[in-house]
Amino acid sequence: MLDRKPEPKKRTKSDGTSERILSSSKAKSIRSFLNVNPEQQFEVVRGLASPVRVRILKLLRRRGPLNINQISEALGMPQSTIATNIQILEESDLIDTEIGRARKGQQKICAARFDEIVIRLDGEETSRQKDIIEVEMPLGLYTSYNVSAPCGLCSTEGIMGVLDVPDLFLDPCRVQAALIWFGRGYVEYKFPNNAKVLGVPVTALEFALELSSEVPGTNANWPSDISLWVNDVKVGTWTSPGDYGDRRGVHTPRWWKLEGSQYGALTQWHISSKGTFMGAKKLSSVTLAQLRLAEHHSIRLRIGIDDNAAHPGGVNIFGRGFGNHNHDILMRLHLK
Repeated sequence: MLDRKPEPKKRTKSDGTSERILSSSKAKSIRSFLNVNPEQQFEVVRGLASPVRVRILKLLRRRGPLNINQISEALGMPQSTIATNIQILEESDLIDTEIGRARKGQQKICAARFDEIVIRLDGEETSRQKDIIEVEMPLGLYTSYNVSAPCGLCSTEGIMGVLDVPDLFLDPCRVQAALIWFGRGYVEYKFPNNAKVLGVPVTALEFALELSSEVPGTNANWPSDISLWVNDVKVGTWTSPGDYGDRRGVHTPRWWKLEGSQYGALTQWHISSKGTFMGAKKLSSVTLAQLRLAEHHSIRLRIGIDDNAAHPGGVNIFGRGFGNHNHDILMRLHLK
């Protein structure tokens, strides 16, 4: 990326399960976002269509998990009103609930699932040709992340915020990102499962995205093991040879210095009943059946560096307006 003082590579670990900000000198920010297509996720819109339910979500987001009595007391409302609205929030998948012990019997503990909810009126860019559905996901519309420095975001107009500050990945302006980079961790996207909406089986799943390693400045000989996970299943790892700055990317803006990462390799990941492939090379034995697509309304794609990577050399993800390929992250569903 931009020229910075090199730091020794250190392996850091994160279980990736928490949805709270971790506080330590080497902590990463872990947040959960929800991008809502109101035509396909009407239940979510219904869940938000009440001042009472919005107040409940804000309370849970601010104070953490609470039972119905605590929510009732904090908001000054009858328990019956709170219980009715909690049920709707459960049906909308906006909160998580679990039954716990109380002094007398049991109690329902409620927790907010998301830190930020965005209702998208544009929708994902989707095209349908014959038996293929293609969705292009804007680079900045990740739904969760957990990154560490060196890291940053860049639009086609300029650098966004301050470099090497993971918390700035929360900035709402991230939707304009055309280039994302980080040394460790991941970003995760939630694609619509249009095949489930149509009720048609999927025979193959593909992702196409432009990637490179990440090093202060650039270095064509800087291998990095970049992995993809789909619905929490690690489908494969590709070793990027380096971070390229020998020439300007075809679509990289003129203001971006040549000392910064210019382009990557267009990687195409293909998952079918035969396993996971990149071109003719088999990356793993993970098959489409293991992803259990028919059980989910969304398809979650995680891009990152595995904690146990042999070459943890960071990652650059190039989107529309940067690099050699003028598109964001493409997902293709091959239908039966």
